[in-house]
Amino acid sequence: MKNIFILGSINTDLVINAPYMPVSGETLTGGAFNIAFGGKGANQAVAAAKLGGKVFMAGAVGDDDFGVQMLNNLKNVGVNVDAVRVINGVNSGVAVITVIDGDNRIILSRGANGLVSNDDADNLLKNAKAGDIFVTQLEIPIPVVGYALKKAKSIGMLTVLNPAPAQKEVAPYISDAMIITPNESELAILTGEEDIVKGASKLPCDKVIVTLGGKGYYYKDDKQDFFGKAIKIKPVDTTAAGDTFLGALCYKISLGKAPSDALKFASKCASIACLKQGAQPSIPTLEEVDAFEEVY
Repeated sequence: MKNIFILGSINTDLVINAPYMPVSGETLTGGAFNIAFGGKGANQAVAAAKLGGKVFMAGAVGDDDFGVQMLNNLKNVGVNVDAVRVINGVNSGVAVITVIDGDNRIILSRGANGLVSNDDADNLLKNAKAGDIFVTQLEIPIPVVGYALKKAKSIGMLTVLNPAPAQKEVAPYISDAMIITPNESELAILTGEEDIVKGASKLPCDKVIVTLGGKGYYYKDDKQDFFGKAIKIKPVDTTAAGDTFLGALCYKISLGKAPSDALKFASKCASIACLKQGAQPSIPTLEEVDAFEEVY
């Protein structure tokens, strides 16, 4: 098994259900409220670790209660957080999430995530080896993402970029990613192309994986391309579905599995994550995935 190194955001999610989005000046009575741990980087780390991957994470949290709780949570699921930095006098990242009919709208305060640095990337990768997997996203400063991708590539690692939330500023660094995993809207922002197949062909990566929500996914490399279906479910909360997909994908890659097998497994994990409220609480264990009956 290869090691998985993740550089990214660590957040606390404040989640509330609502019948619709209120207009300006409107006070709306919502439904259930809960606090859950999130952040795209942390979600992906938790997903890979809960499935059995050997995961190392770097990022930053503030010296507040949220920071302490988030680090403890990562440790409890088996993520190595030695490279996560605690910054005094800064709040930890927070995401305010409104869930409407199983879909989510998110407002993010980056907090300590905005202070992640090249030194954090260096600290994470100091023990990485060729063949290990490096993963990053765009909830931390883009120049740091670019620096880390280039360094990981120079080590000989498999570099994975999840370009979320999509920002065109990442364009100069995409070629240092061996795998890129946008969803449909992120693909359109990065390429200016609405057509999935045409958009994927414009990205300068060895492998492109476009996640399509309930429709499944699209895969492209220099030898093949294909669409894969998702399991049929009635979603409760889609908050961590994409992150679960990526964490599960990297877990399977760390075991040396073929793309078709890894993608099918990742899609199944993402679907299961949509059946529970919250980000990390919804991410399944390997036992839960094995026990889940697939219906396409």
